[in-house]
Amino acid sequence: MISPRTKVREQDPRQRACNFDEVSLGFNLEEARTEASRCLHCKNPRCVAACPVGLDIPGFISKVKEGDIVAAAEVIARDSSLPAVCGRVCPQETQCEGSCVLGIKGESVAIGNLERFVADYSRENGCAPGAECQKLDNPCKVAVVGSGPAGLACAADLAKWGYDVTVFEALHALGGVLAYGIPEFRLPKDKVLAPEIENLRKLGVKFECDCIIGRTLSIDQLLDREGFKAVFVGSGAGLPKFMGIPGENLNGVFSANEFLTRNNLMKAWRSDYATPIFVGRKVCVVGGGNVAMDAARTALRLGAEVHIVYRRSEAELPARREEVHHAKEEGIVFDTLCNPCEILGDERSWVRALRCLRMELGEPDQSGRRSPVAIPGSEFEIEADTVIMALGTSPNPLIVNTTAGLEATRRGGISADSDGRTTRPGVFAGGDAVTGAATVILAMGAGRKAAAAIRDYLQDK
Repeated sequence: MISPRTKVREQDPRQRACNFDEVSLGFNLEEARTEASRCLHCKNPRCVAACPVGLDIPGFISKVKEGDIVAAAEVIARDSSLPAVCGRVCPQETQCEGSCVLGIKGESVAIGNLERFVADYSRENGCAPGAECQKLDNPCKVAVVGSGPAGLACAADLAKWGYDVTVFEALHALGGVLAYGIPEFRLPKDKVLAPEIENLRKLGVKFECDCIIGRTLSIDQLLDREGFKAVFVGSGAGLPKFMGIPGENLNGVFSANEFLTRNNLMKAWRSDYATPIFVGRKVCVVGGGNVAMDAARTALRLGAEVHIVYRRSEAELPARREEVHHAKEEGIVFDTLCNPCEILGDERSWVRALRCLRMELGEPDQSGRRSPVAIPGSEFEIEADTVIMALGTSPNPLIVNTTAGLEATRRGGISADSDGRTTRPGVFAGGDAVTGAATVILAMGAGRKAAAAIRDYLQDK
């Protein structure tokens, strides 16, 4: 008989809806060892194959089961430079945990929570593993554009191999989408993100903030004037999408990017910061992905009544099940099978309501999901003074437009092969800058593949 999955302790929904403290409290040592004992240690572990960075999951779990957390952290460190981050924000249910054999007839092993426990335990007890770096006689300089998950993963591997790595970040804070896009209650910045970035500094990685590649410096200048022998572009996908409906230019309409960035980087969630951010009394968040959940739950904590408006059914929400569950527990209203058709304003050009159409599901579209079809005559209004558009993002074309020989895809991403090689020799790319908005762990996997390709390129050269 397989024991049931160990439950993770969480803040009470009524309390956490009013604060930005972390929702999940994580495992303690006893809980972690109990959960680790559920692992079957399969001969052909499907969980490893489903992990974009190839983490030795059975290896670190066996060490947790033995109570040797230092050894578990060393196993993880071989493949992941951001374990405390990944343990919190990766969609394990569709990757490692989704492939766990136990999940076929029951509940999968809580791989994400175990990874988080190991990372937190080793950090809090001062026993985080230090990576050994190779010593090259004449290390080549490599530039990494963007300090998000793809850039950090690429920089970490290259630094371990002995290369002289500098990361260029456009904003004033490091971490990319980890810093500006994910709320504090899901990923604490000072407690969790900052120490993992500091580990890269210990590897020898250098960081330059407030440097926009394509404006402050070009790719050509990095390669020709600054002496870098290769460049990795992991600049993410920060260009927000809108619906193109009437009223989107009214006061009180935001992209989720702007709303979350103001809250995260400018610390609008803290009472001792005078950050200019308008929340309003009633907020409508348009979209159903993880970013929509983050924006909605942030607005709720800032004091608003929040509705999520999504054009398909609840069963088709693309957000993680955990995030949807938490949002409902906290009191967010889900208006599914509804599609906005106009944002209505008052005499001062401020939002006063969101006009929507009721929808029904028709035939499946190219993605396999049933396409929503408007029901004639079903228009209705939702009172609101703020509308947040969380409809996805696309890569900013700045680097493509300022770099000769660098081609883009039809969707605006940088054209690159599966190992990150672009159409410009010496320039590599990966993560959201290539694929469009995706997950943290997929970006990290792309960064690691590109790092290996850069090493091969430099050795051949």
